[in-house]
Amino acid sequence: MCYSALVWQSLSAYLRETGAVPDFEQFERLYTQRLIDKAIRIPRGFERNFDTPKSATEKRIKDVIDQHRAASIPTLEQEIFKQNRRLADAERKLKVKETKAAQNEVRIATTKIKTYLEKLSLLKGTQQHADDNRIFPMTYAPIVVRRGGESMVRLARYHLRQNGKPPSIDRQFPGLYNARRDNLEKFWRCEFGHDHALMIVDSFFENVQRDNQNVVLHFTPRPAHQMLIACLYAEQSELLSFAAITDEPPAEVAAAGHDRCIINIKSENVARWLMPNGRSPEELQAILSDKQQPYYAHEIEQAA
Repeated sequence: MCYSALVWQSLSAYLRETGAVPDFEQFERLYTQRLIDKAIRIPRGFERNFDTPKSATEKRIKDVIDQHRAASIPTLEQEIFKQNRRLADAERKLKVKETKAAQNEVRIATTKIKTYLEKLSLLKGTQQHADDNRIFPMTYAPIVVRRGGESMVRLARYHLRQNGKPPSIDRQFPGLYNARRDNLEKFWRCEFGHDHALMIVDSFFENVQRDNQNVVLHFTPRPAHQMLIACLYAEQSELLSFAAITDEPPAEVAAAGHDRCIINIKSENVARWLMPNGRSPEELQAILSDKQQPYYAHEIEQAA
């Protein structure tokens, strides 16, 4: 399961490398919706596309982004105040008597204060952060799709909700951000062969178990290149969502302790993948088999 990835965010790079044009109208709708719907999470790296707007639409998007940041700051400041009070209360208890409960309160409050302060700094500043381009399940990411006869960059949620399915499906099946290749013609039959997308990533992250401990591994292709990840998508009402297709892992990923890997297709197959209608399942499966095969080097990002 690809639970996280560093995703291309630059619209100019998409246009230059793939010819895909940005869907600015969709971006504006989504950013406006985010002012009300706090569940919408968009990478900070994507917002950089609008730091210096070049059109009236881009200026409106930047204004909405600024509104969201301004509205988020007081909420974070309130959380920091609450955790500082929590920390002070726990420290007072420790002066009277050392207990595990009070020590735990100190640890939790200290961690949360650090996290909230970092988020507040990012909201107020323009400095780059290592996670600016990183996505997780339920985060929005730029994908390339075919729409109206041309390739477009649109923002889609990384967790596919199939057409006709209720919102409760998101909680019932939390793993729908990945689509197993061996299930494409079964569970994913409504999307496979019809609604294909492409996600471009630099590297990806996986959870593995080592010595009864969860470890996050960061995989990077060698030689380094942009990975062209085959995806499926669905669009219902205001929600555009997608899933990355996974397959059996190459030897080095399996040896590292993970049993799946996203499919990195070849650039010459991108156009055929994005235009699947009229193609047989065999032809589409052949595209997935004819994938790029770099060596995926890894390093430990963190141990829980």
